[in-house]
This record gives sequence, C-alpha cells and structure tokens, in this order.
Amino acid sequence: MAIDKVTLQILANHCRATAENMAYTLYRTAHSTFVKETEDFTIQVLDAEGHTVGVPMDLGATWYPGLDYGRAMALIPEYRPGDIAFTNDPYSGFLSTHVPDLHMWKPVFHEGKLVCFVAGHIHNTDMGGAVPASLSRALTEVHQEGIRFQPSLLYRDGVLNQQLLDVMLLNVRKPEQNLGDLKAFIGALNTGERKVREMIARFGADTLMEGLSDLQDYAEHQAREILRSIPDGEYFFSDYADEDGPDGYPARLAVTMRIRGDSAILDFTGSDPQLTSSLNVPTGGNPRHTLMMVGVYYVLFTLNPNLVLNFGLTRPFTCILPEGTVVNPSPPAAVGMRSLTCARLRSLVFGVFGLAMPERMPAAPAGSSSIVNVMTHDDRTGDAMIAAINPVVGGGGGMPHGDGTDGSGADAAYLKNTPIEITEAEVPIRFRHYGLASGSGGPGRWRGGLATKMEFEAFTPNTRITARNRDRCRFRAWGILGGGPGEPSRMVLNPGRPDERVLNNVDTFSANPGDVISITSPGGGGRGDPLEREPARVLRDVVCSYVSPESAEADYGVVIRDGAVDEAATEALRASRRGNAPVGHFRFGAEREAFERVWDRDAYDAMTGILADLPIHWRFFVKRRLMETVKGEGGGGAAVRAAWARLTETLPQLRALRPERRMAAE
Repeated sequence: MAIDKVTLQILANHCRATAENMAYTLYRTAHSTFVKETEDFTIQVLDAEGHTVGVPMDLGATWYPGLDYGRAMALIPEYRPGDIAFTNDPYSGFLSTHVPDLHMWKPVFHEGKLVCFVAGHIHNTDMGGAVPASLSRALTEVHQEGIRFQPSLLYRDGVLNQQLLDVMLLNVRKPEQNLGDLKAFIGALNTGERKVREMIARFGADTLMEGLSDLQDYAEHQAREILRSIPDGEYFFSDYADEDGPDGYPARLAVTMRIRGDSAILDFTGSDPQLTSSLNVPTGGNPRHTLMMVGVYYVLFTLNPNLVLNFGLTRPFTCILPEGTVVNPSPPAAVGMRSLTCARLRSLVFGVFGLAMPERMPAAPAGSSSIVNVMTHDDRTGDAMIAAINPVVGGGGGMPHGDGTDGSGADAAYLKNTPIEITEAEVPIRFRHYGLASGSGGPGRWRGGLATKMEFEAFTPNTRITARNRDRCRFRAWGILGGGPGEPSRMVLNPGRPDERVLNNVDTFSANPGDVISITSPGGGGRGDPLEREPARVLRDVVCSYVSPESAEADYGVVIRDGAVDEAATEALRASRRGNAPVGHFRFGAEREAFERVWDRDAYDAMTGILADLPIHWRFFVKRRLMETVKGEGGGGAAVRAAWARLTETLPQLRALRPERRMAAE
C-alpha cells in the first residue's frame, strides 16, 4: 500500500538530509583541491536495486540525480554488512564514466535484510596513465587513461583489502592525495549508513524501502506532467564539438526527440561514429544512462523547481544510442574527455527542447569549462606536486526573462571557484588576471552570460599543464529567437610577446619559468532581438564594461555619447535596422553556417547510412576520408555518395565491405 503524501514528503526530506550530511563529511575532510574546493563529487542514497533516490542540493556535482548503479552492483556476487565496493572502470557496468571518477557504494542491512545502499563518486586529480591528471583528447584507448578497477570489494566484512589499495596507490602520481580523498569518502559512506539507520529507527525498514520506491514513482509522475505540457511532435537538432581529435574535423552530435503524450524518445542516430580520440561517451547502450539525461534533468528542473530529484525522472524517456557511435562506443575506445562531449550533449538537449517550447527555453550556455591541472616541482618544499586550479567556466545562455549568468554557465555551474590565495599557497604559480571577459556574451534582448578569463605565470621548468574540456574555439554557443552567438573560447601561451603561441583546443603542453598562460572561456548565447533591449540596460552594460560602446551601437543600436544614451540617435538607428534581422530560430555564427553549407543535414544523413553498414573499426577512418573529399558548397547527400563510390574504388579493402558485395558473398 502506498505511503501517504505527508509521510512521503518527510521521508524525501530525510533522504536529502542524509545525502547532505554525507556530502558535508566528504567536503570538510577531503585532501585534494578538486574535491574540497571545486566540489567535483557526488553523494547518493540508493534503493536496494541501485537507483538514486536522494541527492544533496547544496554541495557537489549536479549531473547525477538519475544515476543507476544496478549493472555495476550486479558484478559483485554477494553483499554483507561492512562491505564497501568500488570501481573506476568505464566499461565494467557502465557506472564510472571516465577513469578518474572513483565510485563507491556501501550496503545497509537491517536484521539481515538488505535495505538500501549509500554511494557516490569523487574525481581523483590523477589516476596514472599517459598524461598528468590522466585525461587528454589525444589519447586513443582507455588503457592510456590510468589504472582501472572493475567492481571489487575494497572492504569485506569491515576489513580493508590493503593489497588492492596498494596497487592503486602504486600507479598514481600523488598517492597521498588519493589516499586522503579515499579516507574522506569512506567517512562519508559511514555517515550515510548511520543516518539511514536513524531513518530505519524512525520509519521502520519496510516503510523506508516502500518509501524509496514511492518517491521514484512520484518523480516519474512529475516528469510526465511536464511532458504532457509540451506539444506532441518530432524535433531535430544537432551541435558540434570543434574537433573529433587533435587538429581534426568537427564532431557532430544529433538528436531527434519524439514526444507523444507523457513519454519521449531521444534518438541519437546521426551522431558521429566512435572516435579514435577520447571524446567518446561510455553508455553501454543504456536507454536512460545518466550522461545522456543530464540536459533533461536541467530542463525538467527549470520547468518545475519542486521536482523530486531521483531515478524516477528518467522513466518517461528512452534514448536510442546506436552501437559504435560516439554516444555508445565499444571498448577499448578512450573516454576520458567524455565531459567535453557531455557539455555539447547538454547544448543539444537545450536546443531540441528550444524547438519544442521556444517560449520557455534559454539560448545555449557556453558549453566548455576548462579544468586546468598543473604538475610541477615546488621549489619552496622541493616536492613534486600535481593540483587542479580554478575551472574556467563560461557564461549561461540568455533566459526567457533575464540575462545569462556571468562566468557560471548553466551546464557547469556546480564547479566552484577556488580562492586565488589557496591556489597560490598550494601551487607554485602566480595569477595575473582572473575575472569576467568583457564583450563575450551573445547580444540579445536578454544578453548571454559573460565568459571568464584567467591568466597565470609558471615559475619552474617543465611545468606540465593539462587543460581538459577545451572547446568552443570554433563553433560558438548559439543564440535563439534573434539573439546572437557568444564569443568563442581562446587559449594563448605568452600573449602579446614575440614568442606568443595560440593553443586554443590543445589540452596538454609544457611551460617554463616566466611563461604566461591565458585562457578565456566561451560566452553564452543571447536570446531575443538585441534591438528590443532597453537602452538603459545597454548603458549599464557599457558602464560595467560588459559591453563596449562600439558593440552597444553595432549590436544593440544604442548610441552612447558622453556617458549617456543619445535617445534620438538611438531611435533613428534602430528604426533603420528593424526588419533586417536574420531569419531563423537559431543564430549559430559564421563558422557553423559556413561548415553546414557543405555538411548539411542531407549530407550527414547520407554519411550516417554509409557508416552504419561498415564494421565499427572502419567508421571513423571513412568519416574522415569523406570529409577530406567533400569540399565546396552544396552537393548534400549526392556529393557524399559520389565520394563514397570513389573511395571504394580507390581502396580494395573497402570494396569488399560494401553491403551489396557482402550479400553476394553470403
């Protein structure tokens, strides 16, 4: 029998409080900056099947309210009191999504019966592998991304498996940092177990277990109510990462959303083939994998801030994830930079929902948050060290009733700033600049959020820098309903000096004493016609250095003289421009428009069909060869099919793989 609504709400509050207590324990006792300051961790209360039921609202990452531990948990044959299991292998149960993310879970028993689990993850600054911090788009297979552990018991009956822990610590660059975070994590799980026992004492084990199920049913009901408010239909949207690998071609992500009543299908057919870089997203084909649902959580919660955040939100949705594509790679594909691709997936979801209900959706957020790690020697102590410094987060997209958030894009807002004083005390670098980037937000009735700019100076030779998630240097965060795109990202070594090097999406390099690294994130897209923005708002933007006087006139049609709006000149200028605004739902920027004059939807559909008939290990090669061949404007699918015919005649190996030849051979 279902629990009454009052008891259910009280239970929901207790689950959240339990998760908050766990999160505070981890946050206050962790050792690495990336956990204790940036807060890249999660904490959950799970039901006995491994579905997330309770998450904190004030601490940690916001990606995971629908996380399902079930497939990974099932790889442990038996659970007993005192056990703690863990994994960081992206392909064992498809729980951990890249190697630095260490997931752990602990069963909670009552009178010999498994009641639920407490769980979570921490992002380790380093798990070994080919590069410091373990992650780079240049890596080509998961084996290069650090030491991996399939789901295993770290504790059995409360006893630590020291040998297993020693293997981990031997293979990472700063074992004391990993060990400190691990102990903090274990403390958080123990806190969670204690709090669950308090809930059992208050509600009873059976009521608690029933309540965990009912809370998911309620979240599902809330999600279906939102879907019923969206017009039925089929909506298509695509977006791009700048590169499918170092100096490569764009990586396309595509989705067709089909809404029927209170359910939705998200079909990712048309997304790029599995890549030889590390931008792949390891989902195992799970139709409700959390990485494919993150943008959906954000949309649902924006439309109803009273949502109960748990696995039930995912039930009305089904994702179609073709095998051998960037959204469902086969091992040993590298997956370390899945966070870059996930940022684009969130933009993808915002875009497709923006077509379904344009009056309720924002423009694109920046979609790129550079996570900068430094590995060097500290001359003050003589020690080698590795640490994460401030994330460089872009702006949010212009909203239906307000400007995008500055320096805190909607899809990466959980990444907290680390005080500069703390970073400089721990890392031998000096910050030269850290603040908002003037003029970076897309123009609109509601302006896109400003980007962040950070500059720092290295002090020791061979300072290794990894700046993961570098993107949006080419394809901008798009504007919507007449709003313009945001400014692109940029990374430069030694800006303004004779030895200046533009690095842009390079994500691992070395610096020497006196070198300066300058990173600017992307700006958010604008929403609505910029000519409709009140001149007083534009003047305030100019006064605050958010917008230049030249941009005020060029983008907004606002003439500013002697620190004030020239109202007559402004009205005349705006009147001359009205009716000349670009037509279309989105404004992507000149870079994407030029690319899609060659690679339009028809061309991509043709390529998708060709690649689907090939073995997985051939697809990326053929994609790049087709892109090398198809040049110039127009042509569409016919040009792609003609290029494919030429390619198969050039390569005998491909001729044997053509479908008609395979069928004839069979």
